[in-house]
Amino acid sequence: MPHFPLPLSHYVTQEVHLITQTMVLSGEYYDSVTLLQVAQGLLALPGIADAAVVMGTPANKGLLVEAGLLTPEVEAASPDDLIIAVRAADAPAALKALGEAQTLLKTSRRTATGGSGLETPPKTLGAAIERLGGEANIALVSVAGRYAAGVAREALHRGLHVFLFSDNVAVEDEIALKTLAREKGLLVMGPDAGTAILNHVALGFANVVPPGPVGVVAASGTGLQAVTCYMAREGVGITQAIGVGGRDLKAEVGGIMMLEGLKALQADPATKVLLLVSKPPSPEVAEKVLTQVRQGDKPAVVLFLGGDPAEITRAGAIPVADMEEAAAVAAAVALGKNPADARINLRQRDLSLKTRAAEVRRQLAPGQRYFRGLFSGGTFCYETQLILKGMGIEVQSNAPVEKRLRMADATRSVGHVAVDLGEDEFTVGRLHPMIDPGLRNRRILHEAQDPETAVIFLDVVIGYGSHADPAGEAVKAIKEAQTIARDAGRELLFIASVCGTADDPQDLGLQEARLEAAGVMVLPTNAAATRLAGHVLDF
Repeated sequence: MPHFPLPLSHYVTQEVHLITQTMVLSGEYYDSVTLLQVAQGLLALPGIADAAVVMGTPANKGLLVEAGLLTPEVEAASPDDLIIAVRAADAPAALKALGEAQTLLKTSRRTATGGSGLETPPKTLGAAIERLGGEANIALVSVAGRYAAGVAREALHRGLHVFLFSDNVAVEDEIALKTLAREKGLLVMGPDAGTAILNHVALGFANVVPPGPVGVVAASGTGLQAVTCYMAREGVGITQAIGVGGRDLKAEVGGIMMLEGLKALQADPATKVLLLVSKPPSPEVAEKVLTQVRQGDKPAVVLFLGGDPAEITRAGAIPVADMEEAAAVAAAVALGKNPADARINLRQRDLSLKTRAAEVRRQLAPGQRYFRGLFSGGTFCYETQLILKGMGIEVQSNAPVEKRLRMADATRSVGHVAVDLGEDEFTVGRLHPMIDPGLRNRRILHEAQDPETAVIFLDVVIGYGSHADPAGEAVKAIKEAQTIARDAGRELLFIASVCGTADDPQDLGLQEARLEAAGVMVLPTNAAATRLAGHVLDF
């Protein structure tokens, strides 16, 4: 039940003709995906200017302060309490939103019980296992970070693999959990695991991809999504796609789950080709991983973004430079084709991009010179920076490839920038841009007002967990941005790629068509889109 120590009216504040109302649900915990979806539902309601549905952690309260959504009740909430806060045009709209939030939360719990009609899910891991008849072999853990390690440990002791969606898990707990899992022959994916596809069941943010001979282990959620989707377009599917969490390849963790996932796929008779994806591991972890690759007898394609290809070659694996090449080469190997031919095809495509860039560059006014990348996927942002760097274009970012290139202010673009809108500074207490494109849409309009903006660059990610129509939402802002520029005597070049498949709920072809109809140049991969942008800026 809602907890109101004082009458609700006490927490109503007038703010520039808008009111703020809050509700605290004591001792209620929901996973971040559920909270994001509920907040999205509230933002879609008439009269709602802003909304937050978050746990009462200090960090979330800090974001609520900045957003002007803090009330005395919210300030008193504990990390175990659920906060619902809305800013609305009037009191009826606010009250309706609070009621809708409770309805959506109840609906999410009924869904969690498989539509059984039960109002609450099992309260313990043991009860959940019992409800499934003891047939479960994996636990998806999504509880508050302080409790996540304990639940994950219990799951391991019960013989279950763990997909640890929870964040804010101490690195010491991660090491202990993964060490225990290794001893028991189990996997711990995460913490803060975003994506996995196991026995063709999507966990977290993932896409509909076909079965096939390639096994993937990745320390990147969007990286895993990208390579599996790109391979699907080549007609090649996967056996398993294991996301191990972004910290796994850091020195302190030691690549425990990357190694275990790799060993599992090396032993899997259905897996014929291995594909590893990560930002550069620490040197000692890279050595461990490549040593394990060398000990296996299956061809391996290795993408360590920005890493040393010579080390990968010495391990008997095939090095690749980006996610597009990783998918193309892995698909070629799986189909019994020459990987060199796949690389040649990519280089030939790049020549056509130069021609296209020369044609569209003529649309730019003399003062338009800068790249403005607005990303929802962190690995896409990182990949774009690396590719542009290789083309002689240095890009600043809030998630830079080099510390010296960090943006002074991520909310303000100066020169060439690649902004990861999925970073904590934008998402703590707010919706991730894959789910709610509102923040990116506002940034598009902001960049359109800058007379030096030449290219606005977008990654559009579809699949489970993402917005139902991200391209459609982006088009609204794109058309307005084009009007802003044209009224000022300029043209804006929009370049984008869509990460997904034809079988995803949003439909890859439909999403691409919507962008193209709005004048966006749509490329099949983030790498291809980046190269087109780089050629446009090569003057």
